This record gives sequence, structure tokens and C-alpha cells, in this order.
Amino acid sequence: MAGVVALDHLQLAMPRGREAEARAFYAGILGLNEIMKPANLVGRGGVWFALGAQQLHLGVEGEFRPAKKAHPAFLVHDIRGLRARLEQHGYAPYEDEPLTGYDRFYVADPFGNRLELMEPVTRSK
Repeated sequence: MAGVVALDHLQLAMPRGREAEARAFYAGILGLNEIMKPANLVGRGGVWFALGAQQLHLGVEGEFRPAKKAHPAFLVHDIRGLRARLEQHGYAPYEDEPLTGYDRFYVADPFGNRLELMEPVTRSK
């Protein structure tokens, strides 16, 4: 049957000329690995990262406006450690309604895009 089978990549917008900030945040703080953009797309600006079997693309948008409601949700390891690292770098995580089965919080990237960071709760018996 024809239909969608998987997610290949997710794209967020960013302002022109701020690739160094994207690298510092997404690779330096969140720990994603940068991947090379195809040669024919390099001139557009932006930066791409590996995200498990998928990819995260940050693309330049001329009249950039951050996504304040729409957001990606990233599964993370050691959510408390990541929260502390974000705070150490001047980012302010914030809470929302609880979600059963997860520890989670939100944070804005350097451009104001909303990100959800979440880790499944494991309960020992």
C-alpha cells in the first residue's frame, strides 16, 4: 500500500550567517554530529546534523521568525545532565504540563525555536 513509511529529516529555520551558533548549540551542547550538506546546497547556508537514523537540517530563512509553538521533540539520555549543561551555557529550560512516562522540558535554541527534550522514565521494582 502506498503511504508514508518513516521520517527522513526534520528542518528548522535559522537566520542567515549564524551557522557558528548553530554548531555551538546543536553539536557543542546537545551533542549532535554535523554532517556535510550536498555540494549543490552549501551556498544556501545552514547546517545539517545526524539525529540517529534521521537528520536535523537547519535552513536559512530570509525573513526568519522562530517557531514558538511548533517544535521537535528529541529523546535524550541523562536529561538532568543535559539540563545542567544548557543552564551552564546560558539557556533557560522551562516546564510545561507533565507527560506520563517521560521526564521532559523545553528550551529555545539560539534563534528562539522551541525544542522539547524528553527521556523515558524507568521505574525499578
